Amino acid sequence: MQIRVKCGCDAETCPEWAIVELQGVVESQPSVGDRIQNLEIGRLCCTPQGSYTFTVGYHELSGTKMPLKKPVLVLKKRKVSDGDSVDCSRAELEVVGIIRHRILFKNRPKALISKPQIKEKKPVLQST
Repeated sequence: MQIRVKCGCDAETCPEWAIVELQGVVESQPSVGDRIQNLEIGRLCCTPQGSYTFTVGYHELSGTKMPLKKPVLVLKKRKVSDGDSVDCSRAELEVVGIIRHRILFKNRPKALISKPQIKEKKPVLQST
């Protein structure tokens, strides 16, 4: 079977994607179940120095952007029907984006624990 790859953009305007590589396991809450599509798991930020931080709950990871040896295409499969017959259809792959970099988080996360607020003790005036 021949699968055609179709790209509607040229290499310079193709959307850039990146791979986020984590060491360990990301587990969801039991209430989420299998509904992980469009699930927000954290906040990814780029610092002015070019490093990245990824905050998940009360954990913060530090990472760096690294180039891939070979670029990877992000593809979407579509069925294209031949105009003559309904039964005859062929597959076509559409380029959605290209991945040239990965963001690697290889260190253990830093715990983001807030310090308890210390209330100032006010002197109590006693009358005699």
